[in-house]
Amino acid sequence: MSAETEAVNTVAGLMALAARTAPKAVGLDSITIEIVTGKDQEKIAEKMLHIAAETGMDFFRINGEQVKVSDATFLIGVSGEKSLGLNCGGCGYVSCKDMEIAGAAAKANKTDYKGPNCVFKVTDLGIAVGSAVKTASIHNVDNRVMYTAGVAAMKLGMFKGCSMVYGIPLKASGKNIYFAAAIEH
Repeated sequence: MSAETEAVNTVAGLMALAARTAPKAVGLDSITIEIVTGKDQEKIAEKMLHIAAETGMDFFRINGEQVKVSDATFLIGVSGEKSLGLNCGGCGYVSCKDMEIAGAAAKANKTDYKGPNCVFKVTDLGIAVGSAVKTASIHNVDNRVMYTAGVAAMKLGMFKGCSMVYGIPLKASGKNIYFAAAIEH
C-alpha cells in the first residue's frame, strides 16, 4: 500500500468522524457510515456498470469506472422513512403518520430510493455529507459525491434500514479523476 493510499484511508476515518459529529435534527442520529476498499469496492463498481448496461444511463458507467480505480469509497446513508413526529409537512404529507403510511406502501416500488423521507433526516444526511467532503478537501483528497455509488450499494443489500445512500469515492493522484470525466460530458 502506498503512502498516499494509507493517507486516504486515514482521511476516510476523519470523514466518518466529521459526518458522525455533524449537527442532527433534535439530536437524533439516523446516519449509517461505511468505508469500503478492495473487493467490496469492486463489487459496488461492477454493480454500477451493470446498472448502466441495464438502464442505458451512461453516468452509472462513468462513475463505476471512477469507483473502480479509487483508493476507497466512503458510503453514508440515512433512515429517512422514520419520522421525528413533528408534523411539519416538509415531506409533503399533513402528518408524520401519513408519511409513514405512504412510505410503507412505497416499499414495493422499483425506484432507487424509497420515499417519502422526513425532510429533517434528509437535511441531516446533507449536512453530514458536506462535513465529510469538507474534511476530504481540507486534506487534499480528491472526491465526488455520487448518488450512483449509493444506489449500487443499496442494490447489493448494503445499508439495510437506510432509505437514501450516497457514495463518495476518494483518490490521491496527480490528476483529479472525478473532474476530468465531468469536463468530457
